[in-house]
Amino acid sequence: MMPRFKRIGFMVCLLGLTALTVFAGETMTMSVQVKKGEVRSAPSFLGPVITRLSYAERVNVFEKKGAWLKVGWHGSSAEGWMHSSALTSKKIELKAGAQDVQASISSNELALAGKGFNQQVEGQFKAKNPDIDFTWIDRMEMFMVTEEQMQQFLQTGGLSPQGGL
Repeated sequence: MMPRFKRIGFMVCLLGLTALTVFAGETMTMSVQVKKGEVRSAPSFLGPVITRLSYAERVNVFEKKGAWLKVGWHGSSAEGWMHSSALTSKKIELKAGAQDVQASISSNELALAGKGFNQQVEGQFKAKNPDIDFTWIDRMEMFMVTEEQMQQFLQTGGLSPQGGL
């Protein structure tokens, strides 16, 4: 039997080799784990959005730059950058047909359910924490900045995405 530290070392090496294989010419397939995953032209939150991919869509990962992954998606020859927090290596499968899913739940509920969060879970949390005021959280959820507003902000401030933001 291998001593504990040797087993741990072996596992670390195995994980490292797996990561090197993925980013050394081979592609890895991942799933979008957020409601709308933004694909950007540069590896930065300030980079212009090329497209938005929906929850459970699959992407091929070609390159890694910090926390950003260069991806390609089905039906397009285009490539762009997604933040790794928007992706999972798990394959997300929607068991119901697309029409059934849309008829029974909203896309918000679908994305939250994929993360283990739904109205029932929120209700239970609120019941256990009656002193918490959710007014500002509700307001933050409604606040939206359009792509045009973001680009205008960057232009006015003389900012340009350098990557990694």
